[in-house]
Amino acid sequence: MLSCHYIQKGGLFTSPPTLSIDSLISHLKQSLSQTLSHFPPLAGRFNADSNGHIYITCNDAGVDFIHATATNISIQDILYPLHVPDCIRGFFAFESTVSYQGHYKPILAVQVTELADGVFIGCSMNHSVTDGTSFWNFFNTFAEVSRGIKKISRKPDFSRNSILISEAVLKVPQGGPRVTFNENEPLSERIFSFSREAILKLKSKVNNKKWSQNSVELMGKQSNDTLFQTHNSGKMTTILESWFKNAVFKPQETVSNLQAGEISSFQSLCALLWRAVTRARKLNPSKTTTFRMAVNCRHRLNPKLDPLYFGNAIQSIPTYASAEDVLSRDLRWCAEQLNKNVAAHDDGTVRRFAQDWESNPRCFPLGNLDGASMTMGSSPRFPMYDNDFGWGRPLAVRSGKANKFDGKISAFPGREGNGTVDLEVVLAPETMAGIESDHEFMQFVSS
Repeated sequence: MLSCHYIQKGGLFTSPPTLSIDSLISHLKQSLSQTLSHFPPLAGRFNADSNGHIYITCNDAGVDFIHATATNISIQDILYPLHVPDCIRGFFAFESTVSYQGHYKPILAVQVTELADGVFIGCSMNHSVTDGTSFWNFFNTFAEVSRGIKKISRKPDFSRNSILISEAVLKVPQGGPRVTFNENEPLSERIFSFSREAILKLKSKVNNKKWSQNSVELMGKQSNDTLFQTHNSGKMTTILESWFKNAVFKPQETVSNLQAGEISSFQSLCALLWRAVTRARKLNPSKTTTFRMAVNCRHRLNPKLDPLYFGNAIQSIPTYASAEDVLSRDLRWCAEQLNKNVAAHDDGTVRRFAQDWESNPRCFPLGNLDGASMTMGSSPRFPMYDNDFGWGRPLAVRSGKANKFDGKISAFPGREGNGTVDLEVVLAPETMAGIESDHEFMQFVSS
């Protein structure tokens, strides 16, 4: 990820009712300092040894903290427009900064932007140091410390004994690597929101109504929810046992193989977008399209990494299909291709990916080089709205300009939770116009 931009994500908040802006800035600075004591690599710098191996020197060189003023911008100016306004870019430090520059720039910058009636807290973090899991663990901890919690709830794990820690040396060009996509191409960006009901309907359609009963859909979501399990484990077990006991299966089917064949809500949503974008791009039917999904490898390795392992533990799974297949086959077929690749990405696959990289170290080629690719990043599972700095949750989560190109998609949880999803979609303007008039896609969009 040395050739990728810093991650840029943050939250839009109302103004604190009891703090002046000067008091707020002072409080957040102190909270950030305390938070960094739990994340010492973020206050360090990159260094390279005599062999060219890059590592972090935890030298307390510090991070950037910026107080910016944009009192001409209101909360409604951010939330109201159909497309994401350009002013969002100004809420983040290190625009167009490549991660390799962590050799001489801070690994982290926090910018607090004072708005007419709110505050935006934006974080820019070196993508070679963190993935989304680590990024949001830091952000959540920052919020915890800010609201006065003395003992943090999610202590990062800095162990370095996994196969993801390599002795291989990446040879970089003179002056360092550059991004592998056109940073100046015209782009259109929009947040598409999907309600819980729309996602259940979509998942039911993709699974041929195998799991279409809302009660079963709800049970499936709740049984995977840690909080729900904690408070309702006995009741849920009884309901599931009763339902499966009375379910009528075909003779050759079992509960396990029915579950194995189920396509998730998120994979269903990805398939829907894959078809809409492919249709809008008007590609040659024989053109190979690619849908890339970033996956968390922490739980895929054997033995598993700690869920709070701090670093990059992601790999990119590409799924290929001709434009003709994507559009002529049904939605379920597209979702099945994604489902199969994700399910197959097990311990052995993770290790093969790592070994392949070690045999030929190279920077990750982010972008849409052939005009027919899409890349899905982030995750609706990330706790983006669990960031209460002391006066309430974010009104919205937004990202900066970093790593955006035609076909870059980021998945966020919806603010209301309960299975809602927001997709941050970045496309060429004509492609965006195409999906905005695509009935198959837009029928599931709530806003």
